[in-house]
Amino acid sequence: MNNKQIIFKKRPQGTPDSDTWQLENNPVPALEEGEILIEQHYISLDPAMRGWMNDTKSYIPPIAIDAVMRSGSIGKVIQNNGNPKFEIGDCVTSWGGVQQYAITNGDGWYKVDEKLAPMPMYLGTLGMPGMTAYFGIKEVGKIKEGDIVLVSGAAGAVGSIVGQIAKIKGCTVIGIAGGKEKCDYIKNELGFDDAIDYKSENIYSALKKKCPKGVDVYFDNVGGVILDAALSKLRMHARVVICGAISQYNKKAKIDGPSNYLSLLVTRSTMQGMVVMDYTKDFATAAKQMGEWLQQGKLKSREDVYEGIENFQETYNRLFSGDKNGKLVLKVIE
Repeated sequence: MNNKQIIFKKRPQGTPDSDTWQLENNPVPALEEGEILIEQHYISLDPAMRGWMNDTKSYIPPIAIDAVMRSGSIGKVIQNNGNPKFEIGDCVTSWGGVQQYAITNGDGWYKVDEKLAPMPMYLGTLGMPGMTAYFGIKEVGKIKEGDIVLVSGAAGAVGSIVGQIAKIKGCTVIGIAGGKEKCDYIKNELGFDDAIDYKSENIYSALKKKCPKGVDVYFDNVGGVILDAALSKLRMHARVVICGAISQYNKKAKIDGPSNYLSLLVTRSTMQGMVVMDYTKDFATAAKQMGEWLQQGKLKSREDVYEGIENFQETYNRLFSGDKNGKLVLKVIE
């Protein structure tokens, strides 16, 4: 049995290119005592992957050269050499990497029920993006009923869930997204109160018009100019959640920081970063709540699934081109 793998070969400067990764087809080794073999069905593609390629200090060690490209994944146990925690056929999810098969002793792998939700949803709304949204807006954003919430990257895997949770909690929600289709989606399908199209609208003018009273919580997935503009609209004691900065990830030069940061002083506001791994012990509680909202129709989930591990780079590029709808997932099983 052979395993198609995407191997990380070279740290990119700016946007990753064809030299960044290499597709290899390697034999699957025999299992050692206590190990299981997982046939991976789907791989999660996330903007954070770009940061993991950099050899810089971060919340997680960088991907090693010649290692399998790091990613979240979901699949099924197809072999078991004496591991009592798993059975053949179990559906499991963890950090399996961009490959068709993963061997593990089971540490860090979790069973999920595909009868309750399809596999790709466990990489999105019921996976890391959903957990990021849940804890980011509730624990860091500290939303309360009546808050005015602004979300960038609002049609993406995290932002779309952030806005919906804020609506469930009784907030007014304005989303920032790129293009009429995405703005219509977050308003008409997800229930956002309004949307700003950063591609066709001046961000400062749009914020003045659509957030006339200012913003209590800004959930940032984008950074750059949009973060700077949002800081100018903070209300007293506002909370800014720094989840990501996708506009900056591929820059070769120094990233653009906010020039409006003194707004934090004037409004006595806070700006705090969040990393989802800090909340691991509470994932089960959050997943249960998210599952209930899904069943009640209060929360909607969208996964954008592409096929073929050979198409990894092309699919990865959709993260930054915006050519996707919802959570980006790659099907790798043949």
